[in-house]
Amino acid sequence: MKKSVLTVCIAVLAVYAQAQWKPAGDKLKTSWAEQVNPANVWPEYPRPQLERTAWLNLNGEWEYAIRNRGLAEPTSFDGKILVPFAVESSLSGVQKGVNEKQELWYKRTFSVPAAWKGKTVRLNFGAVDWRADVFVNDIFIGSHQGGYTPFSFDITPFLNSGSEQKLVVRVWDPTNKGFQPIGKQMLKPEGIWYTAVTGIWQTVWIEPVTAHHITAVKAIPDIDAEVVEVTVKTSDCRSNDIIEVKLLDEGKPVASGKGLSGKALRLPVASPKLWSPESPYLYTLKITVSRAGKVTDEVTSYTAMRKISAARDAQGIMRMQLNNRDYFQYGPLDQGWWPDGLYTAPTDEALVYDIRKTKDFGFNMIRKHVKVEPARWYYHCDKEGILVWQDMPSGDRGNLLEWERYNGGTDKNRTEESVADYYQEWQEIMDLCISSPSVVVWVPFNEGWGQFDTEKVAVHTKAYDPSRLVNPASGGNHRACGDILDLHHYPGPEMYLFDPLRVNVLGEYGGIGLPIEGHLWWENRNWGYIQFKSREEVTAEYVKYAKVLQGLVKRGFSAAVYTQTTDVESEVNGLMTYDRKEIKVIESQVRAANLAVISELNK
Repeated sequence: MKKSVLTVCIAVLAVYAQAQWKPAGDKLKTSWAEQVNPANVWPEYPRPQLERTAWLNLNGEWEYAIRNRGLAEPTSFDGKILVPFAVESSLSGVQKGVNEKQELWYKRTFSVPAAWKGKTVRLNFGAVDWRADVFVNDIFIGSHQGGYTPFSFDITPFLNSGSEQKLVVRVWDPTNKGFQPIGKQMLKPEGIWYTAVTGIWQTVWIEPVTAHHITAVKAIPDIDAEVVEVTVKTSDCRSNDIIEVKLLDEGKPVASGKGLSGKALRLPVASPKLWSPESPYLYTLKITVSRAGKVTDEVTSYTAMRKISAARDAQGIMRMQLNNRDYFQYGPLDQGWWPDGLYTAPTDEALVYDIRKTKDFGFNMIRKHVKVEPARWYYHCDKEGILVWQDMPSGDRGNLLEWERYNGGTDKNRTEESVADYYQEWQEIMDLCISSPSVVVWVPFNEGWGQFDTEKVAVHTKAYDPSRLVNPASGGNHRACGDILDLHHYPGPEMYLFDPLRVNVLGEYGGIGLPIEGHLWWENRNWGYIQFKSREEVTAEYVKYAKVLQGLVKRGFSAAVYTQTTDVESEVNGLMTYDRKEIKVIESQVRAANLAVISELNK
């Protein structure tokens, strides 16, 4: 078969693009870095819970410039940057820092497909850290403040009649010089603090919709009542607009309902297939909105039937339950960093690798530590079957001493602006994850880092989402609120506090270090709570801790989190190296130890 001229041209352009772009610097790379194609970077549809068939990916090479804050759009740019990798990362092709006195500018052009004529065009961003100002054809169309959550704009009124559209994004990110959530980013990384992430770090895309289209889908299951409650929001609501939701089981319709935008529909699910890490079954949702009998928009989504709760066991100890059964949750602290992409995994295959490897180790849970992932990460957790504790990225940190955290501590007195920013982004994070069955615990604070008004935040979180448990302060200023008391203790497990009214968990322990030559971020600046010289020594210590933890399960622990999934920059206490090329433990022994801990609760 002969190739078309267009196919040949596209192939030539792809090869040319690859020849122009290359990762910057000489730091560690994952094996997936070699698979990054600048002509087709992150090609997967980025929003699995609200998926449309027509869309145009705007990832790829953009122009960039770093300028002092407050200046007008540059007349000339500094070079090319590969979106969606942060400017500080190797895979961006730039690997330059941006400080609090500077702004990062992006520019590219795009064409709207002719088939979209007459449609409303939405411009979508997965995430931009931190404040993004967006311009289309030299018109300032809006801003978004928050480094971890998606946002979008209707750009239809600003498109010109020509085939080429100009898109400019201006970003300001003060990192640790500001009050905003930053997680572990630092302008001067050291120890447990890592390289800053500035700018676009998730997929950018456009898609055609009608003026009246679906903007959000929220699905909350109730296995006791055998129903799933689905709420669909639209861009414009009129009394005669009808939302229809169909629930499919292996492609076969099992329930449906009709209603209005913003109104919860209860779909019956007789004899539901329950979701769990052992059996992560997902139902498909087909959703349409109609006006005057004509369908104006349709999307595909999914849901699952599962329940997370707490109840007393036969000994009167509060336990976490999954689907009304006592269930010990055990997993690693997962920071979600990559040596070549920083916040952004090189590929979707890389993103799912860490999840699958976590299950290979015998874990059934991940604590996503002071970071939020792209929507596809939660989709993979839903599909692969692993529980997730979702942290709020910390910001506006105080200077609490270690002993203060474990003896009540003092919450930080944050400014009104800082508090408002916290609530805005925390709510957006919950909105992002609220329909993911894998997400079972909200963690508003970590170790007193910027912790404020703990009781109020815990109440707000529970009120916003009553369907999940709230862990108000993981290892932080402990308050008698929320559903969970969370202790941190390094290196070995220890239960030094106990709350008879709440679930008790060990939110962090371990940190067993092993530097492996050839897989280090820094050659001579490596850190771990304790360090050993071989896989055998690390594994023996891990198994020793697991046996101690096993004894603490009967005494009252209902979950535990081991530090950590991978090495990160100067930290060498991962189960894998930072580049994911080496497993640093004897996997079979770790898996057996983990399964023994998990099964202890039900002996």
